[in-house]
Formats: sequence, structure tokens, C-alpha cells
Amino acid sequence: MEEILRAAWAGSPDGSDLPTRLAVACARALPVSGVGMALMTDEGPAGLIAATDGAALELEELQFTLGEGPCVDASRAGRPVLQPDLARTAPLRWPAFAGGALDAGIRAVFAFPLRVGAIRVGVLDLYRDRAGSLSADELAEALSFADAATLVLLHAQAGSPVLGAVAVLDERAEVHQATGVVSVQAAVGLAEALVLLRARAFAEGRPLGDLARDVLDGTVDFGSVDDSG
Repeated sequence: MEEILRAAWAGSPDGSDLPTRLAVACARALPVSGVGMALMTDEGPAGLIAATDGAALELEELQFTLGEGPCVDASRAGRPVLQPDLARTAPLRWPAFAGGALDAGIRAVFAFPLRVGAIRVGVLDLYRDRAGSLSADELAEALSFADAATLVLLHAQAGSPVLGAVAVLDERAEVHQATGVVSVQAAVGLAEALVLLRARAFAEGRPLGDLARDVLDGTVDFGSVDDSG
């Protein structure tokens, strides 16, 4: 793990790009086609930290929109979720996620929770465009990258002057703000409001962030029957 951190640090001396450097190094070291890293809370994905390619970015966004998928389960269970053949196993376990993942060309996902004891920090997701398991050595290497990623996120969240603050790549703050608006409009709790947002985004086939912006702009109103805007 020390070697992994040292190499990532060498590519980002001020620490500002450390999560991305770590994700890229992980993608190069292991037989995967992409790597994503996300912050996690008890409620689910809270922010994308790094993604090495378009497919990884798409699948991180998909799991955030749906609230289901390997990274969500890995974080909740506190143990890796290894899916070497998504076409065979994902449709039954994650019906909504499976279609999007396969359409994006992803055939295998290996999700590793980033935790300190019972505290959820984030998740490291490895994506691959072909089916197949990781070998024992590859799994051990992936776990070392997960340990390194946990330290990177902990230091970043603590506001280390070396690592700097966590740079969240997407605009999920808008989703949280929109959840509060929907909660008021639909007269439901925050958890149910987020479910309503996710269900509508999935039904309309659009990113959750886009729908959240419409809610905040007032073009979508969950308290109105005619809110097609």
C-alpha cells in the first residue's frame, strides 16, 4: 500500500489530484477497463471523486440515480461485491442497474468498500469490459488499492493541508437540495423524497442531476399534477 501511495503522490505533489492519480494507477495495475471512486453515506452514494473513463463515469452515475448496484451493496454490507459475469447475475440482483451496465459495455464489476470500522468512507469500483474473475493475486492487489484509497479519502475529508479538500466531480449537492424541495412539495420525508426523485429520473431515462436542476429551477414540481414543464 505504501508503494501505491508513494507512486500516486509522485504524480500529484500538491495532493490536489491524488484520488484521480490513484484510480488511474489502479486501472493500469489490474486487468480492468475502468475505475471509479465515490463517497458513501448511510443513505447511499454521496459524491463521485474519480472516474478513469466514460463507462466508469456512466456506471457511477447510474448507481447514484438508482440507489442500487454493486457499489451500494458493498458499502452497505461492508464487504467486497465481486460480480465477474454481470450478464448472468446482475439482472436478478439489480434489475434496473443491469440493463444500463450491459448497455455501457461493462461485463464485470468488483466493488470494494472503503471503511474505518463501522464508518463508511467511500467505495472503489473496478469495471471490466469482459467477463471473468480476478485471480487471488489480483484480488490482493485490488484490496491494497482499496486500503490506499481509504487513506486518501480520510486525509482529504479531514482537510489535510497536504491533500487538500475532496474534490467532488459532479453536482450532487443539487440533488440533496432538490430532495429537500421535493420533500416539501410532496409532503414526505427526505428518504422518500429521494426515492421519488430517483424513480422519476429512471422512468424518464435521464440523469438524476438533470432532474434535480429542473426541480430547483421550478420547471418540475412534485406537488403539482401537471409539472411536465
